[in-house]
Amino acid sequence: MGKRSKEKYGKMAVKGEKTMFREMMRKKQELPETECIDILKTQLRGVLSVLGDDEYPYGMPINHYYNEQDGKLYFHGGKRGHKIDAMKRHDKASFCVYDEGFRREGEWALNIKSVIVFGRIEFIEDQQTVYRISKELSRKFTDDEEFIQQEIQRSGPGTLMFALVPEHITGKIVNES
Repeated sequence: MGKRSKEKYGKMAVKGEKTMFREMMRKKQELPETECIDILKTQLRGVLSVLGDDEYPYGMPINHYYNEQDGKLYFHGGKRGHKIDAMKRHDKASFCVYDEGFRREGEWALNIKSVIVFGRIEFIEDQQTVYRISKELSRKFTDDEEFIQQEIQRSGPGTLMFALVPEHITGKIVNES
């Protein structure tokens, strides 16, 4: 990503100083920030990875909502379980999402665009925010407002909403050949 995103999602490296996040090795495959954001907005699911029990990585498929206003990724789930325990112990996480890919004419190999977000988890306590984000997340799957409202009323009180606050976002296109 360009200078602007490095400033937005992580500090620029000062000569001789170690950085928190590695730079992409294959610069030609790097996606611009706008394309990364588009993938985060349009894809329905990704894999959220946290540090689980006994410090084993724990990755789970999960749907998400990218909020352009605050730049955060929002998720929801039950109020208890392995994922929640892990996030309460250690707030650092990563989220990987990728598109369906495409084939160039005459080629067998799939070209896939992927985005990885590194950041910290924050739990959303404000119920109005939980309901608002739940509606936005639901709209990625249906435009039936009546169903969305009924589902939120039914499940809302038992739902835990949390956000991944990005510290670094990177994306690339890979050819499977």
